[in-house]
Amino acid sequence: MADAVVIGGGGHAKVLIAVLRKLGWSIVGYTDRDDRGVILGAARLGSDDALAGVLAGHPGCAALVGVGKVDGSSLRLRLQRAAAAVGFETPVVVSPHSVVNEEVRLGAGTMVFDGVIVNSGAQTGDACILNTNATIEHDCILGDDVHVAPGATVSGGVRIGDHCMIGAGATVIHGVSICAGSVVGAGAVVVADVSEPGVYVGSPARRLS
Repeated sequence: MADAVVIGGGGHAKVLIAVLRKLGWSIVGYTDRDDRGVILGAARLGSDDALAGVLAGHPGCAALVGVGKVDGSSLRLRLQRAAAAVGFETPVVVSPHSVVNEEVRLGAGTMVFDGVIVNSGAQTGDACILNTNATIEHDCILGDDVHVAPGATVSGGVRIGDHCMIGAGATVIHGVSICAGSVVGAGAVVVADVSEPGVYVGSPARRLS
């Protein structure tokens, strides 16, 4: 059984811990600047400054970012890279209740949660979240630190740049490209390329001014 420490103690961390437990991981605890109490049996170990000490006490321990993503910032990727710089492994996490088909490549620290389908030929960068019941169709390419929120559908051949957020229930149609740092609102339908970073909402999706 492998050891893992979770960086962050909010709602996303709770979902991550539950998936890790189903995979047989032992949760050493979580780090957070705030003490959020015990989360699904995992205790706070201190702030992120405690990570080096955690690794010293648990050689070979993995670190996984339990901070969610609702915008186009790079926070998750920065946290993951900081943990890797200390010496932690940052493995891919794939729920046993998801479907990841052949010839899929998932970047370091990417998380595939319950009910997700990732079809053949798709690939992600590092530190991505493929959240509950999301669909990533064939031959999609996602950059680093992309969050595809619950119930969103990314159709075949889509390209999504770094640090993007695809909101809950959104749909990105076949072959569309979305530039880095973009946010697609919940329920939006992206029917054309997004070439300017911003927040896009509606059907068809349009940039908020």
